[in-house]
Amino acid sequence: MAKVNIALDAELVVEVMVLAGVGNPQDAVELVVRDYIQRGHRTEALVVPREDDPRAARVKPQDQE
Repeated sequence: MAKVNIALDAELVVEVMVLAGVGNPQDAVELVVRDYIQRGHRTEALVVPREDDPRAARVKPQDQE
């Protein structure tokens, strides 16, 4: 996988390290980014309707009289 170097505010990185419980700044930021991506995928799975979902309510249009 390709690597990218970025510069972040030291206070931000220290806070991420404390919240993640990780002593290495790079590992802490990587954990946060991976968690963010996983949450996005879980949200997409909950929000995006699936066409083959048998539980989805099928609403049929009513005939106009």
